[in-house]
Amino acid sequence: MKTNEVSFSGAKTRKASFSGAKSKLLKSLMLAALALPGAAMAADAPVSPHMFSANVGFTTDYIFRGISQTSGNPAVQGGIDYSHSSGLYAGVWGSNVSWIADSGAVATGSVTMELDTYFGFRNSFAEDFTYDVGFIRYNYLGNYTAAAGFAKADTDELYGAIGYKWIAAKYSYGLGQFLTVPGAAGTNYLEINASVPVADTGITFGAHVGKQTYKGAAAAAFANTPTYTDYKLSVSKDFSGYVVGLAYTDTNASPFYTYPAFGGDWGKGTAVLSVTHAF
Repeated sequence: MKTNEVSFSGAKTRKASFSGAKSKLLKSLMLAALALPGAAMAADAPVSPHMFSANVGFTTDYIFRGISQTSGNPAVQGGIDYSHSSGLYAGVWGSNVSWIADSGAVATGSVTMELDTYFGFRNSFAEDFTYDVGFIRYNYLGNYTAAAGFAKADTDELYGAIGYKWIAAKYSYGLGQFLTVPGAAGTNYLEINASVPVADTGITFGAHVGKQTYKGAAAAAFANTPTYTDYKLSVSKDFSGYVVGLAYTDTNASPFYTYPAFGGDWGKGTAVLSVTHAF
């Protein structure tokens, strides 16, 4: 339509030519402005302070603080995490488990899944130092009644960690009963972890030592102490987002963790193979 109008009017033709020149000038000025660093940055989309991630994995044995949670059997695991640029974070993580029923802590019903919920704050300070403080609840899902002398396994912990480069120390403090041990407030776990990546290879070497210390009258009354120390050495490699890991764990756990009818000694030395994918 506009092309036809211009062809029938000289005045309109001159006006259109002027408008075209004006349009070209404006475009040139806009391109010049965008070429300036400040203007280019302003043109970029703002980066969101919120970030979500998820992970899913498989392991030949679910080991928690040196103790098998699946009686030596495999586990499928996964979680979802949220983090904010300020350092705030929260998430959920789950895995199949069997240790509660296998240890005789279930009178009726069943519980076969662990679903952890957690939140905290982590950041850095000085040079190469980091810190992390938070809360975690270990939820064990199922409709079950605890056997006599046992508590339901749901557990609340506060934790704090401080790290320097590739090494970190963490302290976790139980707020009530700890796992199936009633009246165990103050039960704690102190651990030291090292994680050393090999540049440009995707390979990471890890080392860990931790001590689980039980508190309370119920824990002290056991014939075999539940307090123990655990150790772990590991190596992993990232294959385009799929992390394959091999770890060896061992403990000095007492026969408190030995259940011959359900997989033997849950704190014995064990090699574990795992595959995890984050997205």
